[in-house]
Amino acid sequence: MGSIIKKIFTFLLLPAAIVVLVYLNVESVAVDVRFQDQDKPSREAVAIQRLKDIRTLQEAYKNVKGYYSATIDSLQIFYNEGAMKVVLQVGSGDDSLAVANTDKIKKQLKAKGVKDKDMAARLKEVYDQSNGELKLVFAVESDVLVKDTLFNNRPDFSVDSLAFIPFSGGDSIQMRAEVREVSGVKVPLFEAKVPYGSLLRGLNEQLVVNIIAEKQDLELYPGLKVGDIEKPNNNAGNWE
Repeated sequence: MGSIIKKIFTFLLLPAAIVVLVYLNVESVAVDVRFQDQDKPSREAVAIQRLKDIRTLQEAYKNVKGYYSATIDSLQIFYNEGAMKVVLQVGSGDDSLAVANTDKIKKQLKAKGVKDKDMAARLKEVYDQSNGELKLVFAVESDVLVKDTLFNNRPDFSVDSLAFIPFSGGDSIQMRAEVREVSGVKVPLFEAKVPYGSLLRGLNEQLVVNIIAEKQDLELYPGLKVGDIEKPNNNAGNWE
């Protein structure tokens, strides 16, 4: 009886066990490769775009308000309802004909009592009346709606999704904004964070733990981040 069991083990169970071990080893390597080369990079790409969008809105917000927004809610309101100043530059100072035309028309307008502060707007009126055919040089500042200016080339942009970490099931992007003194100067700062624990949720748990530990060992933020409250970095992303 013992001999039969030994033969069964030798010729059936042992080879089967070896096949299973080989499969598990290959599958383990494949999971790691998919995580590093496909799953993690594809999720990071979506999160990076979202952080870039937040940065774009934050910089526009600061240009208008003088400081960064502390909440994504206020960024969303700014996008939907806010306005920003845009400078329209027409012509070039290197174009001698345009410069001559502009000087001539300025003299005519001044003779009619047009003040310097209104000159650019009046030059634009003259330019528009010529349907853009008259060569002039001027720059005029105007208010335009934020939503009519930003992300016009992004049909997939959704301001309603801005607050949420992709693939997380609803976790919120972590954002802070402060005005701090840097080298004796008060500087507006902001940061927005997407932790790997949320972004990589649902992927191989051990590999996620490993990548977080690796970043922490290097004293790096375990996720994606744009801007920095503690160390001003000109609003750079840690992926750049």
